[in-house]
Amino acid sequence: MNRNRRIFIVVFIVFTTIVALLAIDMASRTTAPWNKRREVERALPMPKDGTSVDTLATDTLLTP
Repeated sequence: MNRNRRIFIVVFIVFTTIVALLAIDMASRTTAPWNKRREVERALPMPKDGTSVDTLATDTLLTP
């Protein structure tokens, strides 16, 4: 194996490893489309009895 081919193989392996690591990092930071509903439910918990909370009732700017 000549020197140019050996350099090419080493650069190819390093480049492929870096791209794979970046892809894994991006995948771990994003949410799959089928999990987005569960993410919203965790961020905005609903009461257990099924009633919704009136968010305008606690707003002091709307009261005279």
